[in-house]
Amino acid sequence: MKLKRASRAPQSETIIALIDVVFFLLVFFMLIGRMDATAPFDVAPPQAQTGRDMPAGGVTLAISKQGNLALDGSTIAPAALAAALTEQLARDASLRLRINAHRDADLRHVLPYVSQAETLGIRDVILVVTPERAPQSGSHP
Repeated sequence: MKLKRASRAPQSETIIALIDVVFFLLVFFMLIGRMDATAPFDVAPPQAQTGRDMPAGGVTLAISKQGNLALDGSTIAPAALAAALTEQLARDASLRLRINAHRDADLRHVLPYVSQAETLGIRDVILVVTPERAPQSGSHP
C-alpha cells in the first residue's frame, strides 16, 4: 500500500521581505538627508584670519569664564562698561574693540557686549581666538 502525501498548494510570496527593504531604504535616506532648515538666501560664513598681527589701536575687553570683565587690563563692572566705551569712542571715532574671552566662557557672557558695542557705534569688533595647533611631525594624535 502506497501512501500519498497531500500536495501543498504553492505559497504566495510574502510581503515581509519587501517591508524590510522599504524600511531599510527609509532609514538610509533619513540618515543621509539634511534635516536642518536652509536659508532662503545665500549665506557665506566669515573666515578666520590666523597668522596675521592683530590690528593696532582700540581697547581690549577681557571676559573670564565666569563672566567677569576687564577693560584694557583693569577690572570693570558690567554697568560701567558702556560709559567707559563711550568715553573712549569720544576720543577716537574709529575705535576698535577686541574681545578676548576665555575659551570656556558661555556665549551668554560674550554676545551682549558685541551688541552693546554695535549700539554705541563701534564698527570694528574683533573676537580674539587661538588657532588650532597643527600636529607636529612624528607625533600621533
